[in-house]
Amino acid sequence: MGLQVLPLAITMMAGPQIMSAIVFVTTGRAVRVSLAFLSGVLIATVAGVSITRELAALLGSALPAGGLQSSSLGKGIQIGLIGLLALLALKNYLGRKTARPPKWLGTLMSASPATALKTGLLVILAMPSDILIMLTVGANLEHHKAGLGAALPFIAATLLVAALPLLLYLAFHKKAITAMPAVRDWMNTHSWLVNIIVCGIFITLVATGT
Repeated sequence: MGLQVLPLAITMMAGPQIMSAIVFVTTGRAVRVSLAFLSGVLIATVAGVSITRELAALLGSALPAGGLQSSSLGKGIQIGLIGLLALLALKNYLGRKTARPPKWLGTLMSASPATALKTGLLVILAMPSDILIMLTVGANLEHHKAGLGAALPFIAATLLVAALPLLLYLAFHKKAITAMPAVRDWMNTHSWLVNIIVCGIFITLVATGT
């Protein structure tokens, strides 16, 4: 691939994706649910790149080599996303005094491996930013007449970024067991700030066209 793999992988996991991975290592079955989550991320990323590669082949020259982000439609989507994210961030800031933890966060804290697997699939396949990235990868593969194997570095890097919370948990297990409940409690009481940070990350990534 002619694309920078690591920035794309970080973009894939920025926001609710990495927040979900962090939440899973604070649960009572941290390893099991985290592995299920990673399985979902892997399946979704492989499937997404495969589908966008075939879509790019069907569209041919109609899809820019740089992906949807380099087209007029892609730029329009980027502007719309930035506006929506800015409004969402402002809403979270204004409502910070009465904010409660998002429902999805509470659900993940008691997630089963099956729920974690489903979450891994959804945070990749249902996120507009990830779809744009995978379209970019698919278009790049088609432009260079490369198969799915050429995207393996991107897929591996995405999985590695997703696995960082679990790897840190395993590497510093004793400290993590003590620290993770505090992290989880902080995320509960500062959910409005978490949402603003997520919006800020997305705005930066979308605006820079990473």
